[in-house]
Amino acid sequence: MPASVPRLVFAVTTDLSYDQRMQRICASLARAGYAVLLVGWQRPASVPLGPQPYAQHRLRGWFQHGKLFYLEYNLRLLFFLLGQRAAAWACADLDAALPTWLRARLGGQPFVYDAHELFTEVPEVVARPRVQRTWQWVENFIVPRARLRYTVGSALARLFEARHSGCSFAVVRNVPAGKEETADEPLASAPGQPSTLLYQGALNVGRGLAELLAAMPQVSARLVICGEGDCSAALRRQAAGLDLLASGLVEFKGYVLPTALRALTARATVGIMLLEHTGLSYYYSLANKFFDYVQAGIPQLCIDFPEYRALNAQYEVAELVPDLAPATLAAALNRLLPGGQPGPRYYELAANCRRARTEWNWQREEKTLVQLYCRLLGR
Repeated sequence: MPASVPRLVFAVTTDLSYDQRMQRICASLARAGYAVLLVGWQRPASVPLGPQPYAQHRLRGWFQHGKLFYLEYNLRLLFFLLGQRAAAWACADLDAALPTWLRARLGGQPFVYDAHELFTEVPEVVARPRVQRTWQWVENFIVPRARLRYTVGSALARLFEARHSGCSFAVVRNVPAGKEETADEPLASAPGQPSTLLYQGALNVGRGLAELLAAMPQVSARLVICGEGDCSAALRRQAAGLDLLASGLVEFKGYVLPTALRALTARATVGIMLLEHTGLSYYYSLANKFFDYVQAGIPQLCIDFPEYRALNAQYEVAELVPDLAPATLAAALNRLLPGGQPGPRYYELAANCRRARTEWNWQREEKTLVQLYCRLLGR
């Protein structure tokens, strides 16, 4: 590697094959002239890494969740980073922060904090006060020591800045790459075939999935669920109990690679973007799936939280719901799909999606990202 090429090392706890935000960030910085290494974790079900314009490395260990996982990951990450060289060291969220900061401190290089969420306010942490206090200590230690800080949305940026006086946060939204614009209208389902609802993401507490399944008997549509999580088994049992699996009205696809997921999204009729107010991280979130649905040109059923409300005020692309009651969800879906087929409201939102995706795309967002690193390293 030529000495003039700055090297950036990013650390995450995720499986690199499915982390679309980090794939976008690392690819954009590689195209901008940086040598990039992304470090993640090897899971039992991990598929082989695909080719990328940046280097990738997976750490391996014995534990996959809980306190022992975080302890093992942080130790293995630190020892790995000690053998690396970089012009700057970055982490995604608090669970990879301490060893990344320490390596930056030992080498005298800048440390970068990329907050994908408000880690101390996710449901799994909020429910355990002692665990929450531990992660709050990590946040209080890490944030002031970062030379560059950015997050996924304006609401989270303002919240971080209010918590940490004098620490500014930039915003790099988690939006997909734009596609060439067409004038095609979304197609209704073939006669006799139900419309398709698509959920993509983790199957965890607070995602509105149990309520959505309870609403499905009142909706003339088929639901496809992509992802896994802590609630996977319970949700499958619930769907079976409602006779949604045997009837084919609900399908669990498990983990789906990004390329295949984009193809599924393009063929869907309505996207699902639901969250429960179980903590400030969800309430102020700006999830990538919101933009994925827009980029695919499909309307979505979306929770009425601040970031989504603000974006919907710019381009009305979603049917917003005030709560997750099954009756509320069913009524909203039936407004979009009266009789199981797209209606006037649906086509209105779909047209707005095609307008919004010319603005909400990674080609625009990556300019902010590249400028942040240029200023950090004085390029």
